[in-house]
Amino acid sequence: MRILISNDDGIHAPGIFALARELRSLGEVTVVAPDKQQSAVGHAITMNTPLRVVPYSRDGELFGYAVDGTPADAVKLAVRFLLKDKPDLVVSGINHGSNTAINILYSGTVSAATEGTVLGIPSFAISLATYAEPDFSYAAKFAARLAGLIAERGLPPGTLLNVNVPPVPESEIRGVLLTRQGKSSWEDTFDVRRDPADREYFWLTGKMVVTDTEADTDQVAVHNNFVSVTPIHYDLTDLVMLEQMQAWGVEHLK
Repeated sequence: MRILISNDDGIHAPGIFALARELRSLGEVTVVAPDKQQSAVGHAITMNTPLRVVPYSRDGELFGYAVDGTPADAVKLAVRFLLKDKPDLVVSGINHGSNTAINILYSGTVSAATEGTVLGIPSFAISLATYAEPDFSYAAKFAARLAGLIAERGLPPGTLLNVNVPPVPESEIRGVLLTRQGKSSWEDTFDVRRDPADREYFWLTGKMVVTDTEADTDQVAVHNNFVSVTPIHYDLTDLVMLEQMQAWGVEHLK
């Protein structure tokens, strides 16, 4: 199996190293990832400046290729130019921090996997739900198990999987749940500061407010020490509203 790995924490991140090390047991692994932290960039792509790619070594050996762009840039460039053959699977992660509920919209980790899906490749994103000192070992093992299952069963066109792993020892993982995206919002605030030249600047901060309590949502599953696996897609059409608007007479607005 040919596997392309990317992320949004940057090619230097320990999560991507743990993921690559584990997935090498399944086949040929190529790492193409941003050269620096790109969290919360969503599905941005670079159009007005050139992209540069440099080999990245770890422990004296070639580990992958660093791209001075976004996660979606890295996957697009890898598939369209850098790789000789189209990969069989794209895996994005392991992210340091959860990507549940509204965070899916902002996540560069999810967007790297989404770009793989856009390019017709089965893909999934995987995150470890902590911002503290991480242990990626179980999440990496789970990623390898899921990759093997996807290789066997496949994924529908346009669908990817978003995986979130609780930050607990493997012995405390209660199981795996198929989940839906939960509902949440951010209470955004801006910390106003002044630089050494006495110019005002703003630093985004805030907290996520979870509004779902149902056990089958991603963030609740993770909170209860279950691995959350959520099938998602990039078709944003609101089908219920589309049907309701048939009675609006929108076609007569011309």
